[in-house]
Amino acid sequence: MAVPTQFAYRTLKGIGILDAAPLYESLPAFEKPEGNLRCCVYSPCGRYFAWASPERVTVIDASVGHVITSLNAQNVYELGFSPLGTFIITWQRPAKDDNGDAVKNLKVWRVIEEQLHDGEDEHNVVGRFVQKSQTGWNLQYTFDEKYCARVVTNEVQFYESGDLGTVWNKLRVEGVSDFAVSPGENHSIAVFVPERKGQPAAVKVFNVPNFEAPVSQKNFFKGDKVQLKWNDQGTSLIVLAQTEVDKSGKSYYGETTLYLLSANGGFDSRIDLDKEGPIHDVTWSPNSQEFGVVYGYMPAKTTIFNTRAEATHNFALAPRNTILFSPHGRFVLVAGFGNLAGQMDIYDLEKDYHKICTIEASNASVCEWSPDGKHILTATTSPRLRVDNGVRIWHVGGGLMYNEELQELYHVTWRPQSTTAHPLEDPLHPMPTPHASALAYLGTVKTPSKPAGAYRPPGARGTTTPLAFMREDQGGAAYVSNGSLSLGSGVNGFGKPRRRDVPGAEAASEDPLGTSADGDEALSKAAQKNKKKREAKKAKDAADKAAGLIPSGEGSQPAQALSPSRSPERRDRRGHERNRSRTDGEPRPRSQQGRRERSQRRDGPPRGFHNQDIRNGNFINTHHPTPPPAAPDLTVTSPGGGTPQEKKIRALTKKLRAIDDLKMRRAGGETLEGTQIKKMATEESVRRELEGLGYTE
Repeated sequence: MAVPTQFAYRTLKGIGILDAAPLYESLPAFEKPEGNLRCCVYSPCGRYFAWASPERVTVIDASVGHVITSLNAQNVYELGFSPLGTFIITWQRPAKDDNGDAVKNLKVWRVIEEQLHDGEDEHNVVGRFVQKSQTGWNLQYTFDEKYCARVVTNEVQFYESGDLGTVWNKLRVEGVSDFAVSPGENHSIAVFVPERKGQPAAVKVFNVPNFEAPVSQKNFFKGDKVQLKWNDQGTSLIVLAQTEVDKSGKSYYGETTLYLLSANGGFDSRIDLDKEGPIHDVTWSPNSQEFGVVYGYMPAKTTIFNTRAEATHNFALAPRNTILFSPHGRFVLVAGFGNLAGQMDIYDLEKDYHKICTIEASNASVCEWSPDGKHILTATTSPRLRVDNGVRIWHVGGGLMYNEELQELYHVTWRPQSTTAHPLEDPLHPMPTPHASALAYLGTVKTPSKPAGAYRPPGARGTTTPLAFMREDQGGAAYVSNGSLSLGSGVNGFGKPRRRDVPGAEAASEDPLGTSADGDEALSKAAQKNKKKREAKKAKDAADKAAGLIPSGEGSQPAQALSPSRSPERRDRRGHERNRSRTDGEPRPRSQQGRRERSQRRDGPPRGFHNQDIRNGNFINTHHPTPPPAAPDLTVTSPGGGTPQEKKIRALTKKLRAIDDLKMRRAGGETLEGTQIKKMATEESVRRELEGLGYTE
């Protein structure tokens, strides 16, 4: 019988380990720990499984569940193993001792206990370091555990794994911020130096321990941070560079570029992607000869490249952002998680990229291939989603094999196992029998009888959907970004901002100010009419001023003299307002005229008319009305005027009046506050100061 696959999970209440296909049952000899368990991890070789509680770290044999060792390490937040499982690394939060010195919070322990020496205070501690940042906290080992490395200021330090007290070698690189040790048999290391003082960013590859000159190097701009991805053989390196800000304004999340370097320096190139947009994911195939990239604005494009950065296959456009190769390299999974629907497309690479099925895994936040290459694990975890947490295992043919609902699931992962322990054979035949939990879940799922599409208003039903409202993979228009982050009138809603259109109004000019090179021909009829009125008014004012009818320096509008309080902006705006009053020769509507005649017959002659004839109920003015009175002088004397001495006297007299008011309030029996009593005590000093200024009451 083949060795069963296994996965472990961590929830709010504890940790569980289950043997997967075909058993789907808990590990028999494993006693589930409970309580506040912060982290858990398998060793890369799959031999051990460890978890951290607030008091200690426990390591068990993953095959049977027996406890191997227990480390006296409190408040551990991160755990890691060396590639062969010889060492376990723990990270605690940074702290300081009683002398104010930083505590060495990164510790390396031996998993298998050796003979303790007399006076040794801690169990199997190999080395200790100060590691403040939780990002990139772990040591990086070579595949054979001969060396390990960690980055410090301007250098990468190498140690022999058995002796972490002495630095074995140093790779000195000015400004280095990240590095990656290759997993292959050739001991190589890639280091990254971000942009600095106008110099481009750089990725350099060195052979260990020959650090005199890099064997491969790539310089580039637009690289604030990178992801360094080695293939399994350690012969090629993918560099995914990213900037924090997109200076072109096309994206909120910065720009991404992709580069490919060989470990021997024989090849380096930027990977040209033929669809505009961000790079969502990039993954190597286990055969180390090809890799997949998901890129571009949604719907994204997925392409397979070889080690010469040449595209070998393009998948259909779809809303996807994840690509994963199966451990044997037979299948590839292209999925859309996060804010996408959670659809997973499975393709068979040996059958000319034939699509096997599409799996609906909505709300999934974890997706991993099983070591046997036949199953896929998906999970919904907290804190991304605190409801519907659980684990589901799917067969590569599309069927659901196992389902388990869990409360506040924080972590789930497969146990690493070699592909030699799980020969692939024919993964699609025969189809295994689903577990009872999967059948029970499928019985509760309601299959929609009719596919639900997007809502369409009644007026648009029964018509063809415009291309602007269709995705590119459905035949719609492709997304085009012109650097503007605001909505506009582009085909897909992200084009140039457009002018507001008023139904029934004449089309406005494209120039918002109406000052195009074509002159009046580019203006609308209404704009030309207003322009002629303004020019005529300016000409009339200039003629009146030349004839002496308007005094020099005064405005041409008498209304401004009557309203000195109106701001200059509002006075200027009045000159451009549209006159909505009726002209003298324009007749009023009959309804308004009838109401006015009835009001005049009832109330008598209007006020202001002294010499009038009344004929047929109408009042006729027989002389010119009296001219309006002259505008009064509205000049106001500012109370803040005067010399500094007069201002001082006004302030002191005001203070005296306030003191007199307080005296009257106290005489009336009112209780005063302490500050008011202190103010009354300053009366004599205020009067002396007034006398010094020559003021007499």
